[in-house]
Amino acid sequence: MNNGPYLGKRYHTLDYFFKQKFGTKIAKISLSGGFTCPNRDGSKGVGGCIYCSDKLSGDFAGNPAYSVKSQFDEIKSIMNKKWKNTSYMAYFQTGTGTYAPVSRLRELYKAAVDCDDVVALSIATRADCISKDCYALLEEISKKTFLTVELGLQSVHDKTGKVINRCSTYADFLSAFNTLKSLGINVCVHLINGLPYEDKSMMMESVCRMNELMPWSVKLHLLHVIKGTVCEQLYNAGTLKVFEKDEYVSLICDQLEQLDSRIVIQRLTGDGKRDELVAPLWSIKKFEVLNAIDAEMYRRNTVQGALCSLSM
Repeated sequence: MNNGPYLGKRYHTLDYFFKQKFGTKIAKISLSGGFTCPNRDGSKGVGGCIYCSDKLSGDFAGNPAYSVKSQFDEIKSIMNKKWKNTSYMAYFQTGTGTYAPVSRLRELYKAAVDCDDVVALSIATRADCISKDCYALLEEISKKTFLTVELGLQSVHDKTGKVINRCSTYADFLSAFNTLKSLGINVCVHLINGLPYEDKSMMMESVCRMNELMPWSVKLHLLHVIKGTVCEQLYNAGTLKVFEKDEYVSLICDQLEQLDSRIVIQRLTGDGKRDELVAPLWSIKKFEVLNAIDAEMYRRNTVQGALCSLSM
């Protein structure tokens, strides 16, 4: 039913990109470098972003008490039971992955790249936390392996940035984004649908702005209300509305139609831990959500970028 140009999908999947580039499946292994965040430690703010748990988005990452290689080997042994003949992307997911002295960053990144069967490295970070020396390190690594730097933008709207306690601006993002692109480094941009006080037009604007910037890839996240976060307080107070499943599926398909087909789609939803998720509970069944997106794209007889030229 999903007969699309990207291994049966109607959008440019990461799996499709990797199989075209490397000729095999590439699985991500999420690692922790023990990073914190500048809007948690007081250098930019305190409390973190309002949706972020105390695990700093590392719910499924390795244990920072162990070495990078130990984390990698443990997770790889599990993945090998699911997939055979697989290569890997090492992924520093937890916290701000460039927020440490460059000497420490070099040590962590090298340990990850040196792990068996690693052909790519991904580093999640903030746009305002990449020093001049770190840019030089990233450029050096990019010449040796397939490197992606993931920038947590979430929204192009600075008023939303203030609401979510992002403690950085869209101008900060553009500065880092343009520097990384000038160095030939692949950039993945994180966007979140459903942030407080954003309507559909604002979410669509964030996505359409990507066509002007042309990052290598994007991640479209569904806002999760996690226990112990400010979002939970807003949700319990009735001031934060979360998506119904059908509503979210429709929005994602609208966004995919507007996104340039050259942009790789790394994520279309999210999968928070069951025992920590407050809402929306339907998001726990991640593959049902993805199947619903496939079905709606098929029903519309559309593909990624179908309306891109109409919006330029």
